[in-house]
Amino acid sequence: MSAQSDRYTIAVTRYFEAWNAPDAQARAKAVADAWTPDGSYTDPLADVGGHEGIAAVITAAREQFPGFAFRLTGAVDGHHDTARFSWELVSEVDGSAPVAGSDVVALDGDGRIRTVLGFLDRVPAGA
Repeated sequence: MSAQSDRYTIAVTRYFEAWNAPDAQARAKAVADAWTPDGSYTDPLADVGGHEGIAAVITAAREQFPGFAFRLTGAVDGHHDTARFSWELVSEVDGSAPVAGSDVVALDGDGRIRTVLGFLDRVPAGA
C-alpha cells in the first residue's frame, strides 16, 4: 500500500469511527478528528457544515437505527485529494444490512475530510 492510499484509508477509518461512536462525547471527538472545522456532509437527507452539524446528522442516524454499525464494504479508492468507498449499515444482532451507500470525500493536505458527498444505494421501504 502506498503512502497516498494509506492516507485515504486513515481518513475513511476516522470517518467510520465518527459514525460508530457510542455516545455524544466520543462522537464530538471523532468528528473533530475526522473533519476540518469547516467540513461538510451532504447526502439525499442532509446538507450540513461544521462539527456540530455533522455530529447531529450522525446522532440522528444512530437514533433511527439503534443497534446498527456502519461498515466499509470493499476497498477505498482514491486519487489526488479525493477518495470513494461503499458502506453498509449492519445490525449487530442479526447481521442484516437494510441501508447501503457510497460516499466521495475530499481531503485537506493533512488528510482530514473537507467534504463528504453521500449516496444512498439501498434504503428500507418507508424510510
